[in-house]
Amino acid sequence: MEQVKVTFMKMDPKAQVPAYGTEFSAGADLSACMEQPVMIPPGTTEFIHTGIAVAIPRGLVGLIYARSGLACKQGLAPANKVGVIDSDYRGEIIVALHNHSAVPLVVEPGQRVAQMVIAPYIYAEYEERDSLDETDRGSGGFGSTGNR
Repeated sequence: MEQVKVTFMKMDPKAQVPAYGTEFSAGADLSACMEQPVMIPPGTTEFIHTGIAVAIPRGLVGLIYARSGLACKQGLAPANKVGVIDSDYRGEIIVALHNHSAVPLVVEPGQRVAQMVIAPYIYAEYEERDSLDETDRGSGGFGSTGNR
């Protein structure tokens, strides 16, 4: 497995270092960094501070995903589904955590709230054309491949 160095800075002394749960975890856990617990009412979103900023190397991106246990068992997951931390962003990582459940949920200081996967990406050059090459699928959209 390839390793890359991602430097980070604690913006708050209580911030926790992103940490992998196991040797083969793809995502490093991000923890809440705040003074008091935060209550998230049903159907609402709260911005949860992590207290860290990262310097992701060029050509890589930090992708912020839900922690499966938190999302599946409690209903707390990032509001934007997948957060994107660009390599030129140097601000604090903040997780917009949405409560999909029917009950108020509390996020405790130090609680693991999301995971960050470092991944390569392709920077595309977009070129406008008057037409596109033909395919069997054509312009068939949502659910169209199941109708064959």
